[in-house]
Amino acid sequence: MTDVKRKKFTFPSAYTVILLVLLLVMILTYFMPAGKYASLQYNTDSNHFTITSPTGKTKTAPATQATLKKYNVNTSLAKFKDGSVYKPVAIPNTYRELKKAKNGVFGAVKQFLNAPIQGLAETIDIITFVLILGGIVGVVNKTGAFAAGMASLSTRLKGKEAWLIVIVTTLIALGGTTFGLAEETIAFYPILVPIFMAAGYDAIVAIAAIYLGSSIGTMASTVNPFSVVIASNTAGISFADGMGMRLVMLVLGTAICIFYTIRYAEKVKKDPSKSLIYAQKAELESHFLGDQESNEVPKFDFRKKLMLLIFAAGFVVMVFGVKEWGWMFNEISMLFLGITFILAFISGLSEGDFVGEFVTGASDLLGVALVIALARGVTIIMEQAQISDTLLFWLSNGVSHMSGVLFSTVMFFVFILLGFFIPSSSGLAVLSMPIMAPLADVVGVNRDVIISAYNWGQGIMAFITPTGLVLASLAMVHVTFDKWLKFVMPLMITIGILAIVLLGISVYL
Repeated sequence: MTDVKRKKFTFPSAYTVILLVLLLVMILTYFMPAGKYASLQYNTDSNHFTITSPTGKTKTAPATQATLKKYNVNTSLAKFKDGSVYKPVAIPNTYRELKKAKNGVFGAVKQFLNAPIQGLAETIDIITFVLILGGIVGVVNKTGAFAAGMASLSTRLKGKEAWLIVIVTTLIALGGTTFGLAEETIAFYPILVPIFMAAGYDAIVAIAAIYLGSSIGTMASTVNPFSVVIASNTAGISFADGMGMRLVMLVLGTAICIFYTIRYAEKVKKDPSKSLIYAQKAELESHFLGDQESNEVPKFDFRKKLMLLIFAAGFVVMVFGVKEWGWMFNEISMLFLGITFILAFISGLSEGDFVGEFVTGASDLLGVALVIALARGVTIIMEQAQISDTLLFWLSNGVSHMSGVLFSTVMFFVFILLGFFIPSSSGLAVLSMPIMAPLADVVGVNRDVIISAYNWGQGIMAFITPTGLVLASLAMVHVTFDKWLKFVMPLMITIGILAIVLLGISVYL
């Protein structure tokens, strides 16, 4: 008898995970009926409402509060006119099941293959930013500025490395809670991952500080216009209602994330074999830190300091632009392209070397760009199948007879489920709030409880949902999805319990 060596199971890459999710969603569309709510959208040019029926027929109506009352949309007209509610709003009690288009084997294969391509087209603004960022990182790495800067920072933080986790997580959480800092955090990985690894931590600590900071910040949104503000406006209440409890969630949730990350980080620092990605230690250190043992760390001279200062200033301008000027990814890409031209003059590299390193750096993040496109493809499949409204209709009927703490708890899980199918926070708000908010009146709880359930449910789902940003973030640091799940699941359970308790308290306030 010969011994047959079993091949060790390797968890699929981010691409395969998303393709499997895409396939599962496609299968689900064959079992769930298609359906739509009618919608109402304000037209700024003509100052009227456009009413779209479930079948797609449109008509206009005067832009008055009486029109909103007629359609049971409990939102102030002023919120439409000042742009606070800018997306089509679902009209309660208008759900209609639609005839599902016949889709044979050929049609299904065509849809499966088209979704990633359409996803690439629809996310080209984000992908452009990612590739430009990769090019800049390649250039800065070539000059040795990162290596010199890391060496200097490591010396200054000797014995106080945990403060890196506190500072990064807190600052990003503040960005998340105020203006929805999320996709923009992709820019931070090339800078912060080497710093965390040089401090003796692993790559999971870096992604935890950045991604958990963004996730808990957006989950516990306080004044984020893309989630809690638009949801409150659509529900017909002030976003200040329930603010106290959301602040409690922000403070406690961020503290729990920091404590959890530091505990893991210090364990890894004392014994690297405790790392969940210990098998990748040499590979990741080679990729992010370079061969520092055999190469002398470059001198941190004025040129390198200036390059890092300009690079860092770009992020400050980016955050300000997004928050104050409403920048989207086109404007952010223009900013970093401008920084690219500035660095070309001060890097000291020849024209050929500069272009070569820029292209190499961009190619290093091409995989991340493909992950973003594939994730968008999943959302496209769901939109084309028109099953999101059907799911909302079923779930709203299911919770309409509940009350009290049971109602708030179930609503939390309802929004966790909806958060998977509708990863856009603003999209979920305008679709669900006109339907779900009136249920609060029926069961005798304040509408801000629905806002918090929406905020925390769809927010906690972002920790792991493949249709969101997590797989693209993991691809940035070369960590597989199973390792992240193993790391984050205990934290998610803790945060989830906290959310349920706070929702229960909110019911009685």
